[in-house]
Amino acid sequence: LAEGSTLIHEPLQSDDTQVMLDALRQLGCSVAAEGPSSLRIGGLGGRLHVAQASLFLGNAGTAMRPLAAALALLAASQGGRFELSGVPRMHERPIGDLVDALRALGCRIDDLGQAGYPPLCVSGVAGGALRTERPILVRGDVSSQFLTALLMALPLVAQRDIVIDVVGELISRPYIEITLNLLARFGVQVLREGWQRFTIPAGSQLRSPGELHV
Repeated sequence: LAEGSTLIHEPLQSDDTQVMLDALRQLGCSVAAEGPSSLRIGGLGGRLHVAQASLFLGNAGTAMRPLAAALALLAASQGGRFELSGVPRMHERPIGDLVDALRALGCRIDDLGQAGYPPLCVSGVAGGALRTERPILVRGDVSSQFLTALLMALPLVAQRDIVIDVVGELISRPYIEITLNLLARFGVQVLREGWQRFTIPAGSQLRSPGELHV
């Protein structure tokens, strides 16, 4: 998502990490090992380098949710068609609240199986307009990954201030705090009003901090 390359030290060696790296390669990011335990990721600066891809994400919710949000927003504004699928267990993990929020923005998301669950297809035509003038509503009592996915992806299309309102009490606040701190490292200062409203400022742009220690 960011401009520039990022040297990531000590990334977790796991299936979730591997499927995300495979997906990033398919999307045009460069991924190169540096030393025994570091990876250099070449950012795309929020610009799609491929027009279509079928991404297999195993059982990695931490890959499925953020990629669904980022690709839905990018396809809606730049065009493209992307399918996201996983193992049968992934297709039983809900994603409907995130999909509903993205559809309300004007993203086209088609269910390829049961409604509200992966697999999904996100698509769009270059030059499409997103409806960002109203607050985006996200439930706070379901997975924090839905809010994290929106917070990370919305700077890509923040031509104006974009507001997210949390409906109900926000659970898993420490995870959201991690997300906000990481965004700040990448140059995006999200404005927080309590834990109920988050504003991505107009003109936000993700830029690599150079190095990141996990």
